[in-house]
Amino acid sequence: MLENIKKRFALSDKGAKDFAKGVIYTTLLDIALMLPAVFVFLFLEDYLRPILQPIDSVLHGAMYYTILGIAFLTIMFVIAVLQYRSTFTTVYDESANRRISLAEKLRKLPLAFFGEKNLSDLTATIMDDCTDLEHTFSHAVPQLFASLISITLIALGLFFYNWQLALSLFWVVPLAFAMILIAKKKMTRDNRINYLNKRAVSEQIQEGLDTIQEIKSYNQEEDYLEKLDGKINCYEKVLTQGELLTGIFVNGSQSILKLGLASVIIVGASLLTTETIDLFTYLIFMVIGSRVYSPISEVMNNLAALFYLDIRINRMNEMEALPVQQGRTKFNPTGYELEFNQVDFSYASGKQVLKKVSFTAKQGEITALVGPSGSGKSTAVKLAARFWDIQAGTIYLGGQDISQIEPETLLKHYSVVFQDVILFNASVMDNIRIGKRDASNEEVMRAARLAQCDEFVGRMPEGYNTIIGENGETLSGGERQRVSIARALLKDAPIVLLDEATASLDVENETKIQAGISELVRNKTVLIIAHRMRTVANADKIVVLEDGAVAETGSAEELKERNGIFARMVSIQTMPPV
Repeated sequence: MLENIKKRFALSDKGAKDFAKGVIYTTLLDIALMLPAVFVFLFLEDYLRPILQPIDSVLHGAMYYTILGIAFLTIMFVIAVLQYRSTFTTVYDESANRRISLAEKLRKLPLAFFGEKNLSDLTATIMDDCTDLEHTFSHAVPQLFASLISITLIALGLFFYNWQLALSLFWVVPLAFAMILIAKKKMTRDNRINYLNKRAVSEQIQEGLDTIQEIKSYNQEEDYLEKLDGKINCYEKVLTQGELLTGIFVNGSQSILKLGLASVIIVGASLLTTETIDLFTYLIFMVIGSRVYSPISEVMNNLAALFYLDIRINRMNEMEALPVQQGRTKFNPTGYELEFNQVDFSYASGKQVLKKVSFTAKQGEITALVGPSGSGKSTAVKLAARFWDIQAGTIYLGGQDISQIEPETLLKHYSVVFQDVILFNASVMDNIRIGKRDASNEEVMRAARLAQCDEFVGRMPEGYNTIIGENGETLSGGERQRVSIARALLKDAPIVLLDEATASLDVENETKIQAGISELVRNKTVLIIAHRMRTVANADKIVVLEDGAVAETGSAEELKERNGIFARMVSIQTMPPV
């Protein structure tokens, strides 16, 4: 049963056990909340029945009912505390574990996944979906199961007591649920549409924030806001329709439940006039009827969240089912030679990026990848660090297949500087220290000096302790790139991947930083991408890619003599301006 609960509600082992406990304690609480009716029943039986039907009986005094009342209140309090802990407290713990589990899942996914998803979508899954599940599981799901169980047990007891009045009390329950089930299909469809519309609004807002510069530069504010308003209006329309439909059916079902008490009044009065029941029994069912529907009404108030549940759970199950990159956590190579052997790769079906690519980047040498835009250079560099998994062929590091090495273990041996630099809303010192978390301040500043960071850090109000804003918004492109290079220098890994590392630098700063890069690449396996031919002129080997395949291989001088693609690229860049 616990396994079914796990799959149905996307819970952990502990979460499934806590859910079962929550249902049990909520059921006990629903039954315990009937104790006031039991108290009234005992009191009426003690004092009212002898009046209606004179019999010899011993009346219990005030002390008896005081003790009984305290006992009932204590039972209700203890069960309520246990129910709270088994639903609300444990649900919050499970929600925290779910977020951590999703974060761990994302950490192990190949970067191809993040290329297919946008930031708002992933953020909504981790935050909004988890929050909605947290609310639903704490307020509605256990209560639903508990209500069905408790109402069934109470109904069975009352049917044994008097089946006519019990039938008049409970005939409305299946009718109320039938009314809800009739609307379920429509509500589920509207919820799915509403979910997608909400995602569309979030994505449109995120897109606006990411491209605000382009929107303003090309006077597209009006067009962007028009599209955003359209998506918001669509979201509001479907949401309003869904809320209206839910309100109609929920309030309609609760109105049907109220007919149960009216039925008890009418049927009880009829049975009383024919002396089939006595007044005492009639009054008891009246008292019970005022309380027995409360658990069901509470669940119906959270009905929209319940019908929204499947969409959220399916989303969680989809995330959990995604294949992760796995491998050995121990990796001790004898060397760091990097070899591509007949490598094929495509981002999507029918769009092959690399075709039978083979080359070797030797340790202690600089291997440069050059070629026209879209030839697969950046892809090859990312595959070398197992940011993606290839479709065919093998990539070896130190003679070992990197697909058999766990990605985080593998990346400990890499220093990476990409064209698109990612910085954090922290100090310059902390951003550089990401390369080596236990580095001293002296080590950080040494790496910064080699990367020519001293120049701009000296102008900052707090020097290396200056907060640089989200993604380094207070820095120029060249300054951000130098922080990235300092980070790689600090890590001092045996393999260095440079993808357009100096693209954001002017000629003067590029010349200055070459000393830092020279320090970074000394005695290491270096794979470098650059569009400026003078940047790769001193490379030990140049691999020319064209249309995803290796077109030429050799030193700069050898490739110039061949008068091929590389020679043509050099000629174009050295051609005097017209």
